[in-house]
Amino acid sequence: MKIKAAVLHDIGRPAPYAQSKPLTIEEVELAAPGPGEVLVRVRAAGLCHSDLSVINGDRPRPTPMVLGHEAAGEIVELGQGVTDLKPGDHVVMVFVPSCGRCLPCQEGRPALCEPGAVANTAGELIAGGRRITLRGKPVNHHVGVSAFAEYAVMSRNSVIPIDRALPFEEAALFGCAVLTGVGAVVNTGSVKPGQSVAVVGLGGVGLNALLAAVLSGAERVVAVDLSEQKLAFARQLGATDAFNAGDAGCVEAVRQATGGGVHMAFEMAGSVKAMDLAYRITRRGGTTVSAGLSNPQHMWPLQHVNLVAEERTVKGSYIGSCVPTRDLPRYINLYRRGRLPIDRLLSGRVGFDGLNAAFDELAAGKTARQVLVP
Repeated sequence: MKIKAAVLHDIGRPAPYAQSKPLTIEEVELAAPGPGEVLVRVRAAGLCHSDLSVINGDRPRPTPMVLGHEAAGEIVELGQGVTDLKPGDHVVMVFVPSCGRCLPCQEGRPALCEPGAVANTAGELIAGGRRITLRGKPVNHHVGVSAFAEYAVMSRNSVIPIDRALPFEEAALFGCAVLTGVGAVVNTGSVKPGQSVAVVGLGGVGLNALLAAVLSGAERVVAVDLSEQKLAFARQLGATDAFNAGDAGCVEAVRQATGGGVHMAFEMAGSVKAMDLAYRITRRGGTTVSAGLSNPQHMWPLQHVNLVAEERTVKGSYIGSCVPTRDLPRYINLYRRGRLPIDRLLSGRVGFDGLNAAFDELAAGKTARQVLVP
């Protein structure tokens, strides 16, 4: 079938993107779903920093590629062997299609699925190959989803059914921002009531981490960012303290306000500077968790003796260490009960024509979560 999609032909075009137009809206050919796959009509797709990192070259991926990985939609067609879904079902898309058979999957860590990682890196679906072509040539998939399009074909294991009552624009955020941000706090960090928490980087993922820290009963929730506007918003969402990362005395100010640093700091900005700040505001015996994805060439220097003498812990968190089939329904239920107000993070809706300019807004740190409505 012929569909409209946003195609990235090359990475690293200069900002402003409204002028350089890294994403071109084109008519592509989408093949029918193969065995174990589904055809989904995309109804909403969030603009995430991970998409921006492909556009600007921080996260190199094969091109041409249809971007978009945080999305919700409606099942249209089922491939052979898919019997637990039906056309019309509403689903949220997950960007690691866990195989269920490799060692990480068997250990209950589907975010680390090995065949899923190989397929995602290659721009293919987990079953192998590509389902998108442009003028007869293959187009790569973005982490098995490619949601900046009217329709998408993906593995059955890339979708999770949800209640039809949940609006698509809100449901889309659960596929990445919520799973990653909330999961980092709940799963990776296991934040306990009464602990002190800092969130460094208040994008869509960071703000979800902040909401989760409040939900978990953290006694102090410290927000750190370069934007005064985002710091003010963080206070509205429940942050007890807010500090500008650009201030020369930021680290000392946080440590003084929290009696030597926080029990747990979460780096959500995807930069080495943010990671260093998060580590330095973590108290003795504390834990620093990073869910940000920086350029693979960037290295973070760690003082070995400090790690040992202060019994520090440094942890990575990918997709919030989530088991999506378990966690996504839980997070949706918390949202419905008013305990995870993720709808407050929706900052704008765009169409295909406004997609490049919307990434300028994201790059400038002016938005929490914009949503493409194809």
